[in-house]
Amino acid sequence: MNADDYETLPTDNVGTHMIAGAIAGVMEHCVMYPLDSVKTRMQSLITPGSDGIGQTFFKMVRQEGILRPIRGMGAMIMGAGPAHAVYFSSYEFLKETFKDLVPSSRYHTLCYGAAGCLSTLFHDGVLNPAEVVKQRMQMVNSPYKSVMSCILDIYRTEGPKAFYRSYTTQLTMNVPFQSIHFMVYEFAQKVTNEERKYNPGAHMISGALAGAVASAITTPLDVCKTLLNTQQNLKAQGLVQGMKLIYRLRGPSGYFRGMQARIMFQMPSTAICWSTYEFFKYLLGTTQEIRIIGPATTVLADENGHKPSEKQESTHEKSFKTRDTSLPRELTSLSGAGLYGSISFNTMHTTDYRQKESILDIVHT
Repeated sequence: MNADDYETLPTDNVGTHMIAGAIAGVMEHCVMYPLDSVKTRMQSLITPGSDGIGQTFFKMVRQEGILRPIRGMGAMIMGAGPAHAVYFSSYEFLKETFKDLVPSSRYHTLCYGAAGCLSTLFHDGVLNPAEVVKQRMQMVNSPYKSVMSCILDIYRTEGPKAFYRSYTTQLTMNVPFQSIHFMVYEFAQKVTNEERKYNPGAHMISGALAGAVASAITTPLDVCKTLLNTQQNLKAQGLVQGMKLIYRLRGPSGYFRGMQARIMFQMPSTAICWSTYEFFKYLLGTTQEIRIIGPATTVLADENGHKPSEKQESTHEKSFKTRDTSLPRELTSLSGAGLYGSISFNTMHTTDYRQKESILDIVHT
């Protein structure tokens, strides 16, 4: 597949983007989930916060069991698939729409950022409840035994609004995060993958770089989001109140709690996400060629008695290309003659044809 074919894949197949995005989202969150649990613990204001990433992880395993770092993963599986399906499909559509509206390619980076902003609105609307449940189960001394018990308890004690208490904060964080993320990714692709072909190494490097830059810049907002989601002995109702509470308890350094863990989580996560998404987009959008080859047919002589050349003694070959299965199509009509060749006989009777001595005396040419 050449660069032009690859670039045209994402323009009109929403199903491909949704499937690839859903798989990428689940892979991203599940593979790096233990490190996400460590990051949440390090951002908690009720813990000292002096332990490093390794110390926090081994303390979780030693004190609470080997499965503690993956508690709440079920919530992310349920939320990340639909959220990323909407996210990537809307991003691809909006990106191409904005690029068509802008006459110069020098502004395409801004188009990527704007598309990322708008697609984040849909993504966070689907994922935010799953984030609340996940972080409640990740916290120290979490009383919840399962995802469903956590959902029911939050709904019963705090009401449905609790699932979207951090939504505005999430948007405040994710809109700049995703804008920076997509602009850095697309810029890195221009450097590492200039021909815009499917290149797993380039996708991973670009994704990791984009995740590192975006996560470092938006860490203070992520700390506020964690506070609003968990509400452990510290009640905050909004972003401004949460920022005041963090400053009062931890000072300016409190806004950067867990930044190292967040960067270490986001770099491989975005690398996995982009490489998985680009792989399945490539796999599901590739046009494959089917070749049907029939057996060789040799012609002994033409009507003038001349033997055919070697070029004429060839196999019958037909090529077909698969189409988008989402579109109706007519089945190609194939005949036996088209597949296996047609053999014709020219017959003539000899001059000494005798009915009595022979039933049939025919010379084939």
